[in-house]
Amino acid sequence: MWKPNPTSNPPVPPAPEPVRPAVPAYEPPAARPAAPTPAASGDQATIGKGLMVKGEISGSESLFIDGKVEGAINLPGNRVTVGRNGQVAANISAREIVVLGKIRGNIVATDRVDIRSEGALTGDVSAARISIEDGAFFKGGIDIRKPETKAAAGQSAATATTSAEQA
Repeated sequence: MWKPNPTSNPPVPPAPEPVRPAVPAYEPPAARPAAPTPAASGDQATIGKGLMVKGEISGSESLFIDGKVEGAINLPGNRVTVGRNGQVAANISAREIVVLGKIRGNIVATDRVDIRSEGALTGDVSAARISIEDGAFFKGGIDIRKPETKAAAGQSAATATTSAEQA
């Protein structure tokens, strides 16, 4: 019969392995490294490399285009970014427009337009601010508009009301 030796230490069971969280097979776009120019706030929709859209795009969130778009894009108060693979044949109206790919059409930005070194724009630009990096292609006209401030907007509304009352 076996007798345990009281002076020896009992065997210690091995420590359990730490539990690692499961790695998702798909990493959502929000968790990936940011695109060259991510949306400043809120959500951002994406038109990927393999997509082609014909028609009018409008909405209330920013848009990243890496595919082909033909038609019109109207996203007031939001950013439109044309990625390096993006090819757009459309008139664009947005708060901010960033060009890394190719645009053929007129663009109107209430704030700013950035044409990066890889970008190409053929069409007229109307914006409060514009930036064209070295190496970028641009062919068209530029109309710099002063940003409308709240005080100026209030004075314009008051003047319009006074004019309407006099008529």
